[in-house]
Amino acid sequence: MDLRPIDSCNVVVLVDNVTDILSTTPRSVTGHTSNVLKAGAKEISGKCLCCAHFGLSLVITVQHEATHHTFLFDSGPEGETVKRNGNCLGIDFASIKAAMFSHGHWDHVGGMTAGLRLIYGANGGMKIPVHVNDDMFVQRGTRTPRDKIIPFENVPSKAELEEVGGSIVSVAEEHTLLENTIYISGEIPRITAYEKGLPGHVKNIGEGWESDPLIMDERYAAVHIKDKGIMVFTACSHAGVINVLKNAQNVFDPIPLYGVMGGFHLSGKECEAIIPETIEDMKLLGLKVIVPGHCTGWRAVHKLVEAFGDETVIMSAVGNTHRF
Repeated sequence: MDLRPIDSCNVVVLVDNVTDILSTTPRSVTGHTSNVLKAGAKEISGKCLCCAHFGLSLVITVQHEATHHTFLFDSGPEGETVKRNGNCLGIDFASIKAAMFSHGHWDHVGGMTAGLRLIYGANGGMKIPVHVNDDMFVQRGTRTPRDKIIPFENVPSKAELEEVGGSIVSVAEEHTLLENTIYISGEIPRITAYEKGLPGHVKNIGEGWESDPLIMDERYAAVHIKDKGIMVFTACSHAGVINVLKNAQNVFDPIPLYGVMGGFHLSGKECEAIIPETIEDMKLLGLKVIVPGHCTGWRAVHKLVEAFGDETVIMSAVGNTHRF
């Protein structure tokens, strides 16, 4: 892909499962408290801090020479968290020029209509592209061990997104955007033997519930940081984080992988069982930065730190800014 190298990439964690205002961070991370003070908080209180919520949303800003582009990668589970955290952090919603769905699950895009309203209101009423693919807009759910179906909340429809300031770009294939500075993948090949998706996941496309563990609508994003390599943003890694990283490695060869940030989906009984294989394969990829969040789970984070060290593994937490 013709992905333009950028000089730097800043990522604000707008929504994530974890909040942590006390742990020390490397120089490449500005902490939650510093960010809310910079945004105008006059004292530290529960009112000025961000809320953690089960889901993920990243505000990604890339810089190439004098040009900046800001991109909304998912939007967490619901709008109130986007509004509260965005206000606490002083997010410049007018600067966001594009957004994407990583896949069609409520915990990643349930807040997108609220996010688009904030962007549309801040930028003077200009619609922004929202990158999706058609397979994301189907009913989802989970099948319990007793064979009961529990449906998931539907994601916002295309019409709803258009109504609040989105301009739908529905493309299943890989492509770039914002002057070729950000890459969105195509379908992620499933090549590992042990990454088998999300057990019990089902979908309904109008003919009743059917098994759907692979969740083939999932996509990841990536940027090429000059003199470092490819930074991958994976929201939930239902494809398997190794499948995601191997696909990025193949797409951008001979440019090396630099790092990965997002949910690695190594929590839950079945997914926790593949932590050892995942880490062994990750060791072969030469990653310099690993930022686990959302659905990675504390067991996997513990094992990642054990394998790579806490200089490489930097925990994602809401309100932090990461600089790559």
